Amino acid sequence: MALITEITVVGGDRYSIDGDVKAVEAMILDAARGSLMRFAWVTEAETGERIGLNPDHVVMVRDLTVPSES
Repeated sequence: MALITEITVVGGDRYSIDGDVKAVEAMILDAARGSLMRFAWVTEAETGERIGLNPDHVVMVRDLTVPSES
């Protein structure tokens, strides 16, 4: 099963992130509670690239987990 979470930020850009929605949500909340301008570092599912998200700009988190076929 591929664990993918979609994040939408201010302006409408969307990112597909590797990881369970609960884990990604926790990273965003931890960054928001941290010091000023702390980013939530995540890995894009399509590219494998690490990106830093400003938690203040996240407007939606959606679970895109795809069940594996048996």
